[in-house]
Amino acid sequence: MSPRHDAVVPAELRSALHELYRDLHRHPELSMQEERTAALVGERMLELGFETLRVGGTGVAAVLRNGPGPVVALRADTDGLPLAEATDLPYASTARGTLPDGTEVPVMHACGHDTHITCAVGAASLLAQARHEWSGTVVMLFQPGEETSAGARAMLDDGLWDRVPHPEVVYAQHVWPGPAGTVELSIGPAMAMADAWKVTVHGRGGHGSRPETTVDPVVLAAYIIVRIQGVVAREVAAQSAAVVTVATVHAGLKENVIPDTAELTVNVRNLDAHVRDRVLDALRRVIRAEAEASGAPEPQIEELYTFPLLVNDPAAAAEALEVLGGALGADHVSTTPAMMGSEDFGHLPQALGVPGVYWFFGGTAPGDLEGPDPVPSNHSPRFAPVLEPTLSTGVVAAYSMLRHRLTDVTDR
Repeated sequence: MSPRHDAVVPAELRSALHELYRDLHRHPELSMQEERTAALVGERMLELGFETLRVGGTGVAAVLRNGPGPVVALRADTDGLPLAEATDLPYASTARGTLPDGTEVPVMHACGHDTHITCAVGAASLLAQARHEWSGTVVMLFQPGEETSAGARAMLDDGLWDRVPHPEVVYAQHVWPGPAGTVELSIGPAMAMADAWKVTVHGRGGHGSRPETTVDPVVLAAYIIVRIQGVVAREVAAQSAAVVTVATVHAGLKENVIPDTAELTVNVRNLDAHVRDRVLDALRRVIRAEAEASGAPEPQIEELYTFPLLVNDPAAAAEALEVLGGALGADHVSTTPAMMGSEDFGHLPQALGVPGVYWFFGGTAPGDLEGPDPVPSNHSPRFAPVLEPTLSTGVVAAYSMLRHRLTDVTDR
């Protein structure tokens, strides 16, 4: 544990945060279903003296008014993922949930949102304890549904900024498999825009022994999957960034029955709107052309969600580098190019036209990074950030950024 952490996060608070984290990790909930999480967070924030209100269904906004001064906000996302945990942790999740289509699935905090909640509560605790040192208003946003790009919009549609004070800046942070105790921050573009489709291809089913009487949608889907991988390689300039992923394929129920349909999901990520349009147009062209080549009807393409490009305000991000470097040590804070992951956080500051800043903090013990095997990443069933110094780093980073913007009482 860094002496800087010890000086900011007392041992008693750290112990309480560890307990909270384990509770949250054991009880993840799917996107827009975070009822238990919202109730728990609301209770903790009330205990700290914050006003709380539900916004966007399972979202929670908590406000601490402490005299005149700036208004500043921090967002923490709260949802889990439909994954069976394989970490072997003593507090591993065994939770189950139900997807919107009725499918029952295991649920896990495989993206670290339990870490984000815990760090936000920790920063709120420090601010509440130090009310005599600062003046202004703090808005803590516990946002549901980040994984489906539904939560930020849901909070905005429910009148978020009509119901809480308007901040001058909105912050957010995310744990990732970097070295624990470190922070990385992008200046300008930080995370990619993303589009997700469900593609349904139609064939003509029949007996597996008589393929000549069928139009096999499985073979058609296979051709589409292989062909669209060439879009990035051959239709996007090498200087541009794009990713195309097919992560699910579903077809048929029996090995000797050729089905009528096959479904696949496509995920596309870009850092430039023109590249996005080019890639999406190419995907539509390939999908339709492969169907025509197979003698099949035109496939159905259903948009599942869209994530915006996340851009860190350059001036506010430069300020954040200085503040975080002072709080954590300049050698623990660095800049990083934009990442191809996606986030809906940007909707929140954009709705007000104020700066937004989003940074990453590491969750991997440095020794584990030196091993021969890759460290499990976010969305892996084995993703498990080390508790410390991960949590204390997130608490110090969030608290330092919020506290920096608030008026020091000595300046009154």
